[in-house]
Amino acid sequence: MARPFRYTFILILAALGTSLAAVGGWRYARASAPVNGPIILISIDTLRADHLPVYGYKKVKTPAIDSLAADGAVFERAYSHAPQTLPAHASLLSGRLPFETGVRDNIGFVVKSGERLLPQMLRERGYTTGGIVSAYVLRKETGINQGFDFFDGDMPPGSPELTIGQVQRDGAESEAIAERWLDQQRTPRVFLFLHLYEPHKPYSPPPQYAEYEPYDGEIAYADAIVGRLIQHLKSHQLYDRSTIVLLSDHGEGLGDHGEQEHGLFVYDEAIHVPLIVKQAGGGGSGRRIRDIVQHIDVAPTILALAKAPIPGNLRGRSLKPVLESAGRLSDQAVYSEALYARYHFGWSELTALTDERYRYIKAPKEELYDLDRDPHERQNIVEDRGRAQTTDALRGALGRLVAGVSIAAPADVSADDRQRLQALGYVGAQTEVTQAPGDTLPDPKDKRQILDTYREAVQFEGDRNWGQAIALLRRILREDPGMIDVWDQLAALSIRAERYDQALDAYRHIIELKPTYSTPYLGAAAALLKLKKLDDARAHAELAASVATERDTRGRASAHELLAKIALARRDVDGAREEAKLAREANPTLPLPIYIEARLLYDQGKYAEALPLFQEAITELNRKGTLQINELHFYAADTLGRLERYPEAEHEFIEELKYFPQNSRARAGLAMLYQASGRPDAASKLLDEMVRVTPTPDTYALAARVWTMFGNKQQAAALRAQARRALTSPPVADRAALAGVVSDRHDRRSGR
Repeated sequence: MARPFRYTFILILAALGTSLAAVGGWRYARASAPVNGPIILISIDTLRADHLPVYGYKKVKTPAIDSLAADGAVFERAYSHAPQTLPAHASLLSGRLPFETGVRDNIGFVVKSGERLLPQMLRERGYTTGGIVSAYVLRKETGINQGFDFFDGDMPPGSPELTIGQVQRDGAESEAIAERWLDQQRTPRVFLFLHLYEPHKPYSPPPQYAEYEPYDGEIAYADAIVGRLIQHLKSHQLYDRSTIVLLSDHGEGLGDHGEQEHGLFVYDEAIHVPLIVKQAGGGGSGRRIRDIVQHIDVAPTILALAKAPIPGNLRGRSLKPVLESAGRLSDQAVYSEALYARYHFGWSELTALTDERYRYIKAPKEELYDLDRDPHERQNIVEDRGRAQTTDALRGALGRLVAGVSIAAPADVSADDRQRLQALGYVGAQTEVTQAPGDTLPDPKDKRQILDTYREAVQFEGDRNWGQAIALLRRILREDPGMIDVWDQLAALSIRAERYDQALDAYRHIIELKPTYSTPYLGAAAALLKLKKLDDARAHAELAASVATERDTRGRASAHELLAKIALARRDVDGAREEAKLAREANPTLPLPIYIEARLLYDQGKYAEALPLFQEAITELNRKGTLQINELHFYAADTLGRLERYPEAEHEFIEELKYFPQNSRARAGLAMLYQASGRPDAASKLLDEMVRVTPTPDTYALAARVWTMFGNKQQAAALRAQARRALTSPPVADRAALAGVVSDRHDRRSGR
């Protein structure tokens, strides 16, 4: 019995040795071979690290991100360099700081042509590269598309009523595009960059996430989208072979330190971001890393994992050593900057340096926080004598880092444009951002009252209490007349409220502050068109076209579109056609020539001939996903109605209201269609909506006329009375401001 047992034991040992050798060989092969599976970088916009369960948050569930974290390594202290989308992503993909890339704000900056981004570096190592983004701020015109073989930044059709922050694509649509792109690749050696705009404001998660607060609901939705991509990888046997990096570009204020959103401050809620790295083969899974890391470390890390050379001009470092072992990284402080206040409000910029324990913020009023003892940054200890050495060290390090760095100024206005500006009354217009030191400008911390007032105005705007919103914005501008964004919002609100003279005044203030921007010229031209001042409207629209840069194709196209409409109002047929042609040259996706020909036929009463052209323009817009043309769907609907094609007319009225919800003529037309087709309740509801959505004098008058046409003179009279009350009673904010003026005069007369 001894011999068979000994023989069997020897066979088992031999088999075990062979197995161990095989395992050892597999480990060696995995460690020494380049990554052969996909490399996937997922950026979830505006995601605070401390709102994820993997970072200790309890008020939302994110099973997909939790699972990814379990399969990878979680960096507990990762930081962004800028609390804005474009600057943060430029640093993320380049491995260089914002003042090195030159991208320091979402608006007016682009990634320089020839900047070597991560996708280009991976292409040079044989990777096929694809990028799919979900927000207008990362469109290809920003240059963020450089190095991608495939880049999809097409947003759904929008309208001028939407801000750039509202022009976004549902993350599920972007993820579906990513799946299709992956399926088309013949090799798994690909790099995919997927950008999701959830949970960026406005927070509007799908109904199934109503149990959460809106911001957290959007996080849950983003998690579900990530889960879909992970499931797709698993179903194609790619997940285990994939390197997946999940992070955010920046956080969100949510009221901390007086900021609801992001851009102004560089506190933890704005720059502390999640960072999860899952390696191919599952190396380092379950590890949590406390070392300070930063966005610019991501590009060299991915290059190192792909066995690709790391360029010497990258300031970041590879995190591969801590991903593969329990070692530590050498201490390195993280630089962050917030220039939004400087560019948009004329306040001081903020710069910060964060090390293992402290955060120093350079501002007109310096700040120092002990992040170990005060993680929420409530106690500024910069005046603490015991921390003077720390303050001096961080201040000095920050000063050396940004030595010689200036605040980029806009381009000068040409001599010809300057003369035309002066002819229109814009004398003394500034041509560049002031180069005054930041410590001589207002500190954003001291503007909390203005921020609160601004948020209150935004709330009134959302509730369509435009009069009160306008009054609050005017109060802000009386205190600080250099706030361009507030002037812009005041102008836009005044247009909606049909206060065209007030809008024109606001746009003129913007032009004086920023004469190189096309937008205020366009706004002023639109207001002048409403006021029937056609010569002045044309002059402003021509200025808009002349100051629009080569990259500002949207501005040039919009200028020529407006010039075409002004020409129509002047009955200048040739001029309308020429401007439509120029608009199409500036933006080939804009079918304005077709629309203008349709309008000319419509104005002649040739509805049957106009209709195919309106329909052709709509088809082209929908196919190319460009900005919608104001009133295109309205005229198509009205034409269909005149041709007694009522179901089709109803569809086009609804389409117009989808893109331009304040088009009262479209809502009135749809109401009349419903009334004529035996749906009086639907018609009544639309007329009620009309004065609620667009509470202006013209809308009240139009609604009253429609009720009169319906034979309901009592309702028409009630609307006219309601309009008189709304117009003669100043908004609450206006009364408060008036009371303040009266009180001030009384105090002066009394000698107080």
